[in-house]
Amino acid sequence: MKSQKNKTGPINGNDKYSPIIPCSLMVGMLTGLIGSIFQIGLRVVENWRLHLCSVAAALHIPGWLTATLLSALMVSASFWLVRKFAPETGGSGVQEMEGALAGLRPVRWKRVIPVKFLGGILALGAGMALGREGPTIQMGGNLGKMIGDLFKDKREQIHALIAAGSGAGLAAAFNAPLAGMIFVIEEMHEEFNYNFYTIIAVSSAVFSSTVITQILLGQGPSILMPEYQLPPLESLWFFMILGMLVGLIGYSFNKALIKLLNFFSAMQRFPLLLVGLTVGALIGALGWFFPDIVGGGYKVIPKALKCCVVGNNSMPMTMLIIIFLLRFGTTVFCYGSGAPGGIFAPMMALGTLFGLWFGHFGQGMFPHLISQPGVFAVAAMGALFAATVRAPITGIVLIVEMTRNYELILPLIITCTAAVKVAYLLGGRPIYTVLLERTLNLSRHL
Repeated sequence: MKSQKNKTGPINGNDKYSPIIPCSLMVGMLTGLIGSIFQIGLRVVENWRLHLCSVAAALHIPGWLTATLLSALMVSASFWLVRKFAPETGGSGVQEMEGALAGLRPVRWKRVIPVKFLGGILALGAGMALGREGPTIQMGGNLGKMIGDLFKDKREQIHALIAAGSGAGLAAAFNAPLAGMIFVIEEMHEEFNYNFYTIIAVSSAVFSSTVITQILLGQGPSILMPEYQLPPLESLWFFMILGMLVGLIGYSFNKALIKLLNFFSAMQRFPLLLVGLTVGALIGALGWFFPDIVGGGYKVIPKALKCCVVGNNSMPMTMLIIIFLLRFGTTVFCYGSGAPGGIFAPMMALGTLFGLWFGHFGQGMFPHLISQPGVFAVAAMGALFAATVRAPITGIVLIVEMTRNYELILPLIITCTAAVKVAYLLGGRPIYTVLLERTLNLSRHL
């Protein structure tokens, strides 16, 4: 006679020959494929937008005007798609996957996948300061639900496939398979049914997603950075200070994000087209005059790192903190608007800028201890992620995989731990927990 525990457990021992493994591999392959096409599409759209600006300039049309109009049209189209067909695709989508795993949010994959794909390409291609990982995580989770529905899997198996697809989405976005696995276990631990079969499902999906992504996009790191040497032990206290400062930044980032979301929610009385055109026009104009403060951050990171090269004055140290402050504003503004896109990549750009500034400042005061300011950029990237998302292990592994700086694990641990502790002491909460609660509260009032 089967025990009650086995009847209600996620996947019991007699289910070991279920189709969970082949289904997970299929989810991962589809996520890797769609995630890769999404990245390629973003490049095409961005290049197309820049090409049209060049053509307009040749016709004596001001480039800033063309950039402003194109971004306004693209962002307003993205807003319309989201609001009209799938409101849950606004923002990152990670909180939606956590809500789905908890049984609190529906997974309408027939709507979400195409809307998130097209809306994400339009918003990110227009220059919004958002990341590609949010769309790929949400599309991956919805692909898990799609495969589960098509094969008529059990509820517990569909639950595992949604989690597997979410992890595969993060792996596809950043070419970081281990971070994809740990993200599900650490960030979604309250909703994830942790057992042998669900872990195998997640690892299978992450594996196949990464293989497909590397076949289509290459095996190189997601962010091209120098591989730094391990700093001396006597300099580790600098990373503690950096972590404390980044913890304060992460706390402020989460607070500002919610304030901007509430601000745009209050603007729903205005026509959607007007809001979309205004947001897009502003981002387009900023992208033309100040390109470093918009976009996902993949271009500003290597540009800022050139400051570490001796004799290179491509970006003065004072500009690092100025661009950091401006990007902080554009990131919370873009996410608060409700456009489909993530915050991981923009946060890494913010961490790079602040970490480099801190490293150069410390080098000026203690040149005998700090020889590579760039190590602080790597540490701050992980720390800001940890303080905001409250997932320090994921932050450490993600940054190590993305930058290939495996020797910096110890500084990353110190910085991320300090950042999380400060954010906690200030009363901060994990951003996706707050976002999910906000979504649930809003849905009750509809």
